[in-house]
Amino acid sequence: MARIKIDLPGNFPFITNIEVRITDINYGGHVGNDSILSILQEARVRFFNHYGYTELNLEGVGMIMSDVGIEFKAELFYGEKITASVAAGNFSKVSFDIFYKLEKIAADARPDDPVGRGKTIPVAYAKSGVVTYDYQQKKIVPVPGAVRAKMNG
Repeated sequence: MARIKIDLPGNFPFITNIEVRITDINYGGHVGNDSILSILQEARVRFFNHYGYTELNLEGVGMIMSDVGIEFKAELFYGEKITASVAAGNFSKVSFDIFYKLEKIAADARPDDPVGRGKTIPVAYAKSGVVTYDYQQKKIVPVPGAVRAKMNG
């Protein structure tokens, strides 16, 4: 069976830190795959907020997730800190992709280095496809040019 391989972009214009919550832990004692989706959503919401948007208002239109792929790299445990890097790309007329790189900050990261650069362990690479959508008209609409310009830079 072929495995998912996420081809990440070379540049991530947005980085945020997210801490693993106790509710993210499954019966195996680590973060569950369903919680990884929640962490990706949190990163996406912060990414949109960075540009002044929400999932329901990208220059007046909303979005719907059309697909998601996750390539798991390592386990995560309660209290660990995640560096989530996010980028948008592959813009088409009515859709685009959001790429995520989740890394955990290594236990031996320097305290004076707030995101642990150079001291991270890959946890997951992911891509979600989103379609721009008008919730009032209940139909797919074009990606606004301003969204493309802001996020595709």
